[in-house]
Amino acid sequence: MKRPALPAALWALLAGNFVIGTGVMVVPGTLNELSTSLQVSAATAGQLITAGAMVVCFGAPLLAALVAGWDRRVLLAATMLWYAAGHVLATLMPSFGALLAVRMLTVISPAIFTPQAAACVGLLVPPEQRGRAVTFVFLGWSMASVLGLPLGALIGGHFGWRPAFILIALLSLISAAWIWRQLPPGIRPPALTRAAWAQVLRSPLLMGVVAVTALQGSGQFVLFSYFAPVLKQTVGADATSLGFVWAWFGVCGLVGNMLVSRTIDHLGASRMVLLTTASIALSLLLWPLGVSLMGLALILVPWGLGCFATNSAQQARLVSMAPALAPGSVALNSSGIYVGQAVGAAAGGWLLAHDAIAWMSWAGLAMLVCALFLSLAVDRAQRHSPAFSAS
Repeated sequence: MKRPALPAALWALLAGNFVIGTGVMVVPGTLNELSTSLQVSAATAGQLITAGAMVVCFGAPLLAALVAGWDRRVLLAATMLWYAAGHVLATLMPSFGALLAVRMLTVISPAIFTPQAAACVGLLVPPEQRGRAVTFVFLGWSMASVLGLPLGALIGGHFGWRPAFILIALLSLISAAWIWRQLPPGIRPPALTRAAWAQVLRSPLLMGVVAVTALQGSGQFVLFSYFAPVLKQTVGADATSLGFVWAWFGVCGLVGNMLVSRTIDHLGASRMVLLTTASIALSLLLWPLGVSLMGLALILVPWGLGCFATNSAQQARLVSMAPALAPGSVALNSSGIYVGQAVGAAAGGWLLAHDAIAWMSWAGLAMLVCALFLSLAVDRAQRHSPAFSAS
C-alpha cells in the first residue's frame, strides 16, 4: 500500500534545516582558514563551536517559551533573515573576539528554528505520520553534511572563510522566502503552561532521552569539531581532500537518515536510537586503524550512517512519548544536542592543545558507550511507566 505524500510545507522546513545545519557546520569546515586568518590556534578557533553551542543550549528552551504564541510562518521566516544578517556581519569582523560575539548572536537562529520546525510538524500531518514527518524534516541536516558542509569547506579552503559565510547568508534569504511561500499562516502550537514545562523537566524519561542526546553529541564532537586540523596533521589532508571527506561523510549521513525515515515507524524510535548510536561508536572504536585518507573514509561509514539519523530518531522518540509536551521536550533536546557540541568541542580542544590527538576517539567512544547504557535504561523504565505506556 502506497503511503500518502507529505505536505509541501515540510519541504520548506527541510530546506530550512539544510541552511541551519550548513551554517552550524561551516565553522568546523573552515577551521583551518579561521585559525590562519584570525591568527589564533585551531583549538582557540574551535571555541567558536563551544560558545555557539552554549547559546543554543540555553536559548532553545528559553526562546521556546518566549515565542510560544507566534505564528510559525512569521517566526521561522524571520529566524532565517536573522541568520542571513548574522553571517554577513561576521564577515566584517576583524578579530577573533569580535567574531565570537557575532557568532553567539547569529546562532540564536538554530536555537529557534530546528525545535520549532519539529514541534509544528504535528499540526501539519496526522498522528500516524509524525515519526516519518519529523525525520523527513531533519533530513535537511543530513543534506547540509552532503552538500553544504563540503561546499563551505571547499570555498573556505580556496577563497577564505568569509566567502563561505556569504554563501550561507544567501541561502538563508532563499530559505526565508520559501518558508513564507509554503508554510500556511496561523500555525500556532499551543503554548506550554508552567505546569507542562514542569512536567517535562520532572519527567525522568523525557529528561533521560535529552541526556542521551547530550552524551551522543559530546562523544561525536570531541573529534568531529577538529576533523580539519586532525586530518591535516595525521594524513596530510589539504582543502580538496577535506572537502572529499566532508562530502563522503555527508553522503553516508543522508543515506542513514533516509533509512531511518523509512523504517522508524516500523522498528520504533527507541530501537533506532540504539542502532544509530552503536554505529557511531563502532567508527570511534576503529578510528586508530585509519592510517590513510581512504582508510579513514571507510571507517567513517558507520559514523556517517548514524550521525544525523540518531538526532532525528531522538526527536521522533520524544514526540511519540508525549506529543502534547513536544514543544518543550524537543526544545530541550536541541539544548542537549548543543550541550554535547559544547562539551565535546571543549574537550577536543583541550586534547588538541595538549598534543593528545590519539586520545580523542577514545574519549568520544567512552561517552557514546554511556549514551547506549542510558538509552537502554530509559527504554526499560518506559516499559514500566503507566504514564508513557502508549508510546
